[in-house]
Amino acid sequence: MIAPRHYEDLRTLHENTMPYRAYYIPASRLMGDLSERREASDRIQSLNGNWRFRYWPGVADVKECFFEPDNPLEGFGTIPVPGCWQMYGYDRHQYTNIRYPFPADPPHVPQENPCGAYVHAFRYRKDPAAPKAFLNFEGVDSCFYVWLNGNYVGYSQVSHATAEFDVTEFLHDGQNTLAVLVLKWCDGSYLEDQDKFRMSGIFRDVYLLKRPENAIFDYFTSATFDGKEGVLSVKARFFGSAIPVRLTVLDADGKTVAAAEFRSTESYDGREYQEIASIRIPNVRRWNAETPYLYGLILETDGETICDEVGFREIHTADNQVFINGAPVKFRGVNRHDSDPVTGFVIGIEQLQRDLRMMKEHNFNAIRTSHYPNAPYFCQLCDKYGFYVIAEADNESHGASEFYCADNGNWSAHVEHWNEPFADNPEFLEATLDRTESCVQRDKNRPCVVIWSMGNESAYGCCFEAALAWTKRFDPSRLTHYESAQYRSSEKKYDYSNIDLFSMMYPSFETIRNYLDNKPDKPFLMCEYAHSMGNGPGDLEDYFQLIESEPGMCGGFVWEWCDHAIDKGRAENGKEMYFYGGDHGEYPHDGNFCLDGLVYPDRRPHTGLLEYKNVYRPVRVASFDEKNGLLTLHNYLDFTNARDVLGIRWEINRDGEIAASGELLTPSIPPHGEAVIKIPDVPSGAGRRFLKLSYYLTRPTNLLPSGHPLGFDEIRLGNDANQTAAALLKADCSETRPLVVTESEKFLTIRNDRFRYVYDKRTGLFHHMAFDGAEWLDKPMEWNVWRAPTDNDRKIKLEWLAAHYDRSVTRAYQTTWAAADKSVVIHSSASLGAVSLQRFLNMETTWTAFADGALTVETHVARNPEFPELPRFGLRLFLPDTLSQVRYYGYGPFESYADKHQADCHGVWSSAVADLHEDYIRPQENGSHFDCEYVTVSGDERSLTAVSATPFSFNASPFTQEELTEKAHNFELRPCGSTVLCLDYKQNGIGSESCGPRLLKRYRFDEREFSFSLKLIPSVS
Repeated sequence: MIAPRHYEDLRTLHENTMPYRAYYIPASRLMGDLSERREASDRIQSLNGNWRFRYWPGVADVKECFFEPDNPLEGFGTIPVPGCWQMYGYDRHQYTNIRYPFPADPPHVPQENPCGAYVHAFRYRKDPAAPKAFLNFEGVDSCFYVWLNGNYVGYSQVSHATAEFDVTEFLHDGQNTLAVLVLKWCDGSYLEDQDKFRMSGIFRDVYLLKRPENAIFDYFTSATFDGKEGVLSVKARFFGSAIPVRLTVLDADGKTVAAAEFRSTESYDGREYQEIASIRIPNVRRWNAETPYLYGLILETDGETICDEVGFREIHTADNQVFINGAPVKFRGVNRHDSDPVTGFVIGIEQLQRDLRMMKEHNFNAIRTSHYPNAPYFCQLCDKYGFYVIAEADNESHGASEFYCADNGNWSAHVEHWNEPFADNPEFLEATLDRTESCVQRDKNRPCVVIWSMGNESAYGCCFEAALAWTKRFDPSRLTHYESAQYRSSEKKYDYSNIDLFSMMYPSFETIRNYLDNKPDKPFLMCEYAHSMGNGPGDLEDYFQLIESEPGMCGGFVWEWCDHAIDKGRAENGKEMYFYGGDHGEYPHDGNFCLDGLVYPDRRPHTGLLEYKNVYRPVRVASFDEKNGLLTLHNYLDFTNARDVLGIRWEINRDGEIAASGELLTPSIPPHGEAVIKIPDVPSGAGRRFLKLSYYLTRPTNLLPSGHPLGFDEIRLGNDANQTAAALLKADCSETRPLVVTESEKFLTIRNDRFRYVYDKRTGLFHHMAFDGAEWLDKPMEWNVWRAPTDNDRKIKLEWLAAHYDRSVTRAYQTTWAAADKSVVIHSSASLGAVSLQRFLNMETTWTAFADGALTVETHVARNPEFPELPRFGLRLFLPDTLSQVRYYGYGPFESYADKHQADCHGVWSSAVADLHEDYIRPQENGSHFDCEYVTVSGDERSLTAVSATPFSFNASPFTQEELTEKAHNFELRPCGSTVLCLDYKQNGIGSESCGPRLLKRYRFDEREFSFSLKLIPSVS
C-alpha cells in the first residue's frame, strides 16, 4: 500500500493534524460579519472546485504514486469538491439504519476497501504579512491521507470533524499540487453507524488559511450576566509567541460598548488557555431563541483580526426543569441530518438558510444535530436566527446492538452486551474522547449550543463516562445529554453523575408519567419522538398537552426534518423519481425507513409539518365563555410578551360562510401568562358555527416577514348541525313516478322513468346504478375495511394482513324488501370474511331507494373480538373519472384524521380529485378528510352527494388502495380509470408507531359494535 495502514490502527486517529480549536475565519483587517460570506476574507483561499478523481474498488489496487506532481493521472476523471462520489456514479448508494454494512470485526474493515484519489492543482502566493498556511478539511468520509507537492502531510479520520494541517513548509509560490486519498471504511466507521445513506468523499469545504507567524490559535468565550450586567470572559491559546490582543465589543447596531487590551506577561507554552480579559457590560441584552440578540466581538492583533459574535445567556436545571436566563423553557425541537437528494451530504449556506427559515416558519425553537456536528457555520446561523442546539458528537455504534448472542431473539440479551465492543471497551476510549473533543472544541463559543450530546445509540460504559467527565470539566456552563446511557450491562455499576438530562426516544405516555411520578432528579427530554414517516405523525397534539402539563418535561425533538432519498431524475410520466434503501442493489439495507421527515427531499412540506406548526402556535385559547364573549389566551412563549410580536384576527364561520370577522387588539400577555379579552357579539342562527382566531407576526424578524401566519385556534360554538347537510337529509321525495321492482335469484332491480338500480342480493350492495341515462358505477359497490398501510402502520399491518383484511369478501345471507308509495326498503343480513378465515364482521343493513333516485343506508356492525382493530369501515364507490371535482364540508384543506387534523379547520372546501392525493414517496393511505357532513363529487354536468347526520370521513382518489398497497414508489402509480370514493364511518388513527409507541387507545378503531348511516343523492344539471 502506498500509505501507512492507519485506517485499522486504533492508536492512530490523526497524524500531523493541529489540535482541535474553535471555528473562526481570520482576516487581515476588520471586514465585518463573515459567518455567511466567509469567502470575503482576504486570509482564506478556497480550494473547492473540480478536482481530478479516480475510484478504485479496493485500496490495495492503488499502485501508482498519483500524489507525485508530475504523475500523468491516467484513468482520472473529474469530480466536484465538495461532493460525494456515489452522487457521481462511482461505487453505489447504500442506506442502513442500524446494521453495519460490512462484517463486524473491529478494528478491521473489508480488505476490498473502496477508495478515491483526488488531485488538485492550485496557485498560491505567500503573503509576507501572513506567511503561515493551514490546510483545512471540514468533512471527509471516512478517513484520508494528504500529500502536498509530493510530500506526505498527514492523516485524519472522524468524518464530520475539521482536520487542520500546517502546510507552510510544503507550499511554494506558483503552482502547487494537492493530493488526497479517501477510504470508504476505517476503524472509525464502527463509530459512525448513523441512520443515513452511506456516502464517501470530500463532502465539505477545503481551504487554506493564511496566518501571521504569531497569532491567536484558539479562544474560548464565556458570556453570562450578573444581574443586569453582562460578564464576558475571553481566554486564548496562541501559536508562535503570545502577543497583545485588543478586544472590542459592539452592540447590534455596531456601536462600541466595551473595549479591553490584553498583553501576556508570563511565559507561555501554547498548550493552556490564558485569560485575555473579563469585561463587564451594563444593561446587557440577553440572547435566547425568541430574541437572539448578539454582540460583536473583535479580537485584533497587529497582524490579524477575528470577528465573532457573542450571546449572553445561561442554562441550568433546577426542580427537574430546564431554565435559560432564569425562565423555564420547553424545547420545541427537531432532529436534522445533512441531506439533499441531489448533493447528498454536501450542504451549503443557502441550503442551511432554507431549512432554518422553514423551521422558524413552523414554530420550532430547537435543533438536535443528528448524529454529528453539522458544517461549522451552521451554529453561527442558529446564533443569528435563534435556535437552541443540542450539539451531538460524531459517535454512533448502533450496529453493535445487532451482534449475534445467545438467546438472540431476546432484546434484553442484546442490551446486556451492546456496550461490550465499543462503549465499555478501553480500546475505544481515545477515539470516543477524540470525537467528543472535536465537537465541543469547535462549537464552544456558540451561544445557541445549550447542550452537549455524547453521541447516539451506542450504549454506555467507561468510554462515555470519560467523555462526559471531560466535557463537564472543560465546559460546566452547558448541560450534557446521552440517551443511550440506559443500555449497559446489569453486572456493573456505572457513573451517571455527569449527565444532566434523562433522555428517551419514542416513549409512551405511560412511560413518561411513570418517570415523572417517581420523583426524578433530572428533567425528562425526548431526544426523538413523533416519528414522522410517511403519513404522520398523528399524536403531536397529545404530546403537546403532556409536555405543557408536566413541569418536568422539558420538551422533545421530532424525528426528523427531511426525507433522505436520491434524486434519479424523472420517470416517463413526468414524476420525480426518488430512490431509497434497496433501490441500488445493496445489501444490507433498510428500505424506506430513511423517508421519515417532516419535509420531502426537495423540502416541500409534509402535512405533518403543517400539523406541527399549528400544534406549537405561540398563543392558544385556554378557555372561552361564549355567553359573555370572553376569551382567555395563554402565551406559550418563554421570554416575549405576546402583545409585542403578534396580532390577532377573528372570524365566525357558519356552515362554511364567514358570518363576521375583525381584528382584536392583542392584550399584554407575559411569557407563560394569560389574559382575558372580549370579542364582539357572536352572530347567532342555525348552522355549524366556529370561532377562529388567527395569529400573525406584527414585526419582521431576521427570517420572517411581518404578517407571517403563526397558527390559529378554532372553537366550536353551539351544537347545531350544518344546515346544508340537514336540508339534504330532510328533503322529502317529490318524485311521483311509480317504482317498479323485479326480482331474480341474484338481483333486485328497482326502476322508474329516471333510474334503474340493481341490488345484488349476494352482497347486500348495489351492483349497478343508472340515473338519467348514464351509469354511475364503474364497478359494484363494496364494503371497505382495508387501507393501504401507512408507514406508521408497519406493526399493526402485520395483524391486519394476518386477519386478511386486505382480501375481505362480503356475503349476504338473506334479503327482504318492501315497496311503499315513493320508496323501496331493502334489508340484508351480511358478513365480511376472507379466504381461509372465519367472518370478522356481521352486518344488518337497510337500504331505502327513493323515487327521485336518492338512496339511504343504515348498517349495524358487530366485530368478532378475536380480530384486531379495523383499518377503516365504509363504502367504496368506483365512479366515472369524469366526476373529477370535489366539494365538501369538514376539515380542510389538508388531509385529516382522528389524531391528525390540527392544521385544518372547518369550512366548505373544493378541489380536483387528483389534488386530494398526498404523493408520499412510498405510496400509502393518504388524502382522507375527517369530520365531514357532506361531500359532492361532480363533473360532466352531474354529481353525487353523500351526506350523514353523523360526521364521517372520505377519500376521493384516482388510485385504488390496492394500487397504493402494491407499489413501492409514487412514480410507479397508475390511475385506475375511475374516481374512487371512500365514505368511511371511521378510520384507525395515524400515530407514530413506525418507530414510536402504540397508537393511543382513543384513536384505535376497536369498537365491538357500531352503526353507520349515509344518504347518496345523484343529480344531473
